[in-house]
Amino acid sequence: MDKKKIYFAGAGGIGMAALERYYLSRGCEVAGYDRTPTDLTRALIKEGVDITFDDTVEAIPAGFRDAPDEVLVVYTPALPDSHPQLRYFRDHGYEVVKRAEVLGRITRDSKGICFAGTHGKTTTSSMAAHVLHTCPVGCNAFLGGILRNYDSNLLLSDTSPYSVIEADEYDRSFHHLSPYIAVITATDPDHLDIYGTEEAYLESFAHFTELIRPGGSLVIHEGLKLVPRPGKEVKVYTYSRDKGDFHAENIRHADGEIIFDFIAPDVKISDISLGVPVEINIENAVAALAACHLTGDLLPEAAKEAIATFKGPKRRFEFWLKETDPVRAIIDDYAHHPDELKASISSVKALYPGRKLTVAFQPHLYSRTRDFAPEFAEALSLADEVILLDIYPAREQPIPGVSSKIIFDRVTAPVKTMITKDNLTETIKNRNFEILLTAGAGDICNYLPEIVKNVENN
Repeated sequence: MDKKKIYFAGAGGIGMAALERYYLSRGCEVAGYDRTPTDLTRALIKEGVDITFDDTVEAIPAGFRDAPDEVLVVYTPALPDSHPQLRYFRDHGYEVVKRAEVLGRITRDSKGICFAGTHGKTTTSSMAAHVLHTCPVGCNAFLGGILRNYDSNLLLSDTSPYSVIEADEYDRSFHHLSPYIAVITATDPDHLDIYGTEEAYLESFAHFTELIRPGGSLVIHEGLKLVPRPGKEVKVYTYSRDKGDFHAENIRHADGEIIFDFIAPDVKISDISLGVPVEINIENAVAALAACHLTGDLLPEAAKEAIATFKGPKRRFEFWLKETDPVRAIIDDYAHHPDELKASISSVKALYPGRKLTVAFQPHLYSRTRDFAPEFAEALSLADEVILLDIYPAREQPIPGVSSKIIFDRVTAPVKTMITKDNLTETIKNRNFEILLTAGAGDICNYLPEIVKNVENN
């Protein structure tokens, strides 16, 4: 890419941040806009990104105005077309592209290892990036979560041919990619505000498989409804926890550890220990190791070390408190789809059998709440206590008749409460919980520092 000035409209998004850091590392001048300051935007500003929180044209840095031949504008679909800065850039002849198009350029210039799926893609892509980073081959990685190992969502290598990318199906963004290796973790319907039907959602994933390069590989979870359409020169493999071309065997649980053997068509790696020992990460590790194995650059001992030292992305089953006498824990998880929420709750119950589990859940998007209210209620009903917050709207306007109550009324947990998020800290302070799980893709995590402080002071 010849342009050395990049402007990010929606600079505070986690996926955008990775690209901002990538272009900073390439010596580009990087600026952008976001609606509100966050810890991430503050970090980016310290690193050299010129971020404004004013959406007027006048707030665009001088070096980026009146320079359509010098500036590439990258925007997030979460911004409306009426955004003043976007209108200015389009009206004045700038090249304006979605974040996904930039990732697509990167995959065409490298060997892209792309992880797609309704859920699991952040953890599996992060695991794969950590594995390759631990091996001598390295990688560039653009991830949807901040890795606790690196306190970043970007890994860089000047020499590696590989780029690890979280392939987002929202707004069909992953159709811009050109994968060398593609992994599909799940195709449970989501984003029906975009797709309308499950059939359209599955068709979008089928088209994604057509984009895999000749000579590349597809790794797909066993049992998906999806009928892939890769080219004749693309090799297709299956994976799951306990069957498929790639799977786990000899799974052992002991003293808070999970150990297993990784089985590939042509190799076995014994005694892999999960750094984040929850059940779902067995399958996630199998997917990550499968993709890395197909590069031909996976070293078994380095792979074992990587999985054992993997701390996970922030907000993916992240412990904020872990006490043993008496047993008490606070765990935060990004789960915002019913299947993710069910898996998260089930994993916590498996870790702490017999302990009282309190789940505080913040639904994300009015449309998702409308489409999956019964499934959310079914998942939450696995808990002993449920604290249900108002819907986090994100990019959406309210939908008449849609509120958290349509989930709440269906929840059958023994104890359930519906509150506003501003009452969350006080509500939990007055609860005698043993294990607390906070879940959702909104801002529920912002309340955790105060929650933990209250618990530790009691």
